This record gives sequence, C-alpha cells and structure tokens, in this order.
Amino acid sequence: MAKNYGLLLAAALLVAGCGDTKPYGPSAASAPPTPVPASAAPTPAPPPAPATPQNDGSFSASGPLIVEHQLEITAQREGTIARIFVEAGQRVKAGTLLAQIDDRQVKSNLEAARAKSRSIENDLKNWQAESEVMKADYERAQKAFKDGLIPQEQLEHAKYKAESEGWDIKRVSELLNNARAEEHSLELELEKDRITTPFDCLVARRYAREGQSVARGDRLFWVTAEAPLLLRFTLPEKFLGRVKIGQTLPLTSPDLPQETHTARIKEVSPVVDPSSGTFDVLVELTGPRGELRPGMTASVRVDAPR
Repeated sequence: MAKNYGLLLAAALLVAGCGDTKPYGPSAASAPPTPVPASAAPTPAPPPAPATPQNDGSFSASGPLIVEHQLEITAQREGTIARIFVEAGQRVKAGTLLAQIDDRQVKSNLEAARAKSRSIENDLKNWQAESEVMKADYERAQKAFKDGLIPQEQLEHAKYKAESEGWDIKRVSELLNNARAEEHSLELELEKDRITTPFDCLVARRYAREGQSVARGDRLFWVTAEAPLLLRFTLPEKFLGRVKIGQTLPLTSPDLPQETHTARIKEVSPVVDPSSGTFDVLVELTGPRGELRPGMTASVRVDAPR
C-alpha cells in the first residue's frame, strides 16, 4: 500500500511539472504593446544639440533645423466653421484668411448695437438743443429780474431748469459711451471669426473642417515659417570667448550630402551651465537654403580653440 502511495505521489509531481511547460508560439505577455498614436500637436523646440569632439580637436554638433515663427492657430471664440480657405501644404502671406467662423449672429448683434448708438446719439443732440433753449431762457430771466419784471423765485426756476438740462446731457453722453463700447466689443468679436495668419508661412497641418463646432482654444491650423533656418547647439566651456557673434561655420545635412552651406553665429549664451559645463550657441543659415527644410537634421563644425 505504501508503494502504491509513492507511485501516486510521483505521478502527481510529474503532472505539476508538465503544467509549467510554456506553449509554443508567443504568449500574451510577450506580445508587442499596442502602439500609441502620435499627437497631432507640434513638438516643442528640441534642446540644444551637444557638440561631440573629433579626432583633430574640433567639435561637431548635429540637431534639427528650427525656425523662430512656428505656432498653432486656435479659435478665439466658440462657433461653427463656415468656410475653410486653405489646405495643408499651401504657402500663404501674412493676413491671409484661413477659415471663417459663422458670424451671422455677431453681425446681427452688431447692427442692433449700432442702431442703439445712433438712437442715443440723436437723443443727445435733442438734449443739447433743449439745453441751449434753457440757457437762453435763463439769460432772459436774468435781464427780466434785473429790470424788476419777474420775482426771485422765477429766476431761480429758470436757473435750475438750465442746470438740469446740463446734467441730462452728461447722463445721455455716458449712455452713448457705453453703447459705443458695446459696439466696439462686438466688432472685436467679429474679427475673431476671421482666422488669419500672423506671418508669411506654410500651412503644415489643418485640424478644422467645415461644419465643425469649435470652442475657444481649439486647434485649427499649425503654421510654420520656412526661413530663416536656425540650429541651436552647445559647446564646452573652453570655447567661451572664442566663438563670436557673426562668425561663420560650415553646415551640412546627412540627408543632402551633395549640398554645403554656411551658418552665421547669431547668439552666444553669456553663461555656462554648471551641470554640463557647456553653453548654448544659435546659428542662422546664410545664403540659399537649397533643399533644406525645418525639421531636417543638420551639422556644424567648430574648429578647436587655439
């Protein structure tokens, strides 16, 4: 009986060991993760590219070409996109109309505000005319009182009536100022319905579509200038004081090995980063850009300090 129990125990252990055998093919745990779609928003400006030493003592720095003017154009007020006038890839001038938000309600409110301003302005002119009449009556009352033709009470009545007209003019003037301020506010709202570009640029992306309801701050377009092309990089602190603004450096791109360009130093940081012992340098491409475009990788070479 003890021998039978031993056989049963060995069989149980064998089955348990077989249960640990891994199945053929990739398991769920080893499957590659589901890719996360990239954000449509433009990436922030990359950090300065660190320079790497070369065999001859010079330093080479590579990084993406950037431009100063690059931004997302967002809706300044809520509404419905009525028209889209440009598509991605188009080059446009500063002030070009990119899209139009439905402005019918704002236009209606503006016309009502303008009508209100005209009505108050007419009331003001009427009060001003009445004031002139009251002033004339008061002057006649003063002469009549001087000649003893009217009593003191009648003179004071004419005086207070003339003063009352003056206060009414001030009250209506303030009403007119408020109406014109409301009118101006609606004009600004009407301008917000016109989506324009602030500079000459390339429309890199279009997020909006006709008929889409947008809220304030929603992305509509991503636009970017194409020049001047810039490259920001860092150099070891031993170069500080040896590279100068206006100095030229050779610039190349691995994507365009047949092209050679020149970059001019535009900015040199006056301070050294204590954590890395480096300082920032910004160069700007000079001359024709050829096939270079923002975002492409480029390299500059800095000779070793003497």
